[in-house]
Amino acid sequence: MSAPHAGERAGVSDGVTVRRLGSSEAANCVPALADVLIDCVEGGASVSFMLPMTMDKATRFWQTVADGVARGERALLVAEAGDGRIIGTVQLLLALPENQPHRANVAKMLVLRRARGRGVAQRLMHAVEQAARDEGRTLLVLDTVTNSVADRLYTRAGWQRVGEIPDYALMPDGAYCATTVFYKSLAGSEHAPSRR
Repeated sequence: MSAPHAGERAGVSDGVTVRRLGSSEAANCVPALADVLIDCVEGGASVSFMLPMTMDKATRFWQTVADGVARGERALLVAEAGDGRIIGTVQLLLALPENQPHRANVAKMLVLRRARGRGVAQRLMHAVEQAARDEGRTLLVLDTVTNSVADRLYTRAGWQRVGEIPDYALMPDGAYCATTVFYKSLAGSEHAPSRR
């Protein structure tokens, strides 16, 4: 199954749909994405933001993301509840140096606290990996807070742990946290595109 392009559905299960947004749709979803980011930061997620997490700060971030989608620099995927509300998101960063055309970074895996434990993050990861294949990317890299729920999610999903960096970032409350770097090779996968 190929990953959906803008506006197409990637999978429906338990009323949750994962899909990739196009540029105009990404811009229209900025307020809903800001709500997800605020919820995650207020819940303690170390995702580049500090408390207090304001709507203005979140909106400016997502507008920058939407602009990147419009320029083709990133893919933006969302998980939606049965009623269409966005409950999770993940990004595939495609704008990398010219000597890394085979690689992409996975960033900002966010799921509303009330939607966790339903497999939303696993669905988002499957979809972002498929989007990478569709973009011709065969190596993915990400980092996450060491010993977090996300750390365990990536390990279960077959990502390879590279190592840990102590005191890498701050938690939203100002405490230092370590990060773990992961990679996943999609080369040799049945869905990986042939090299040109």
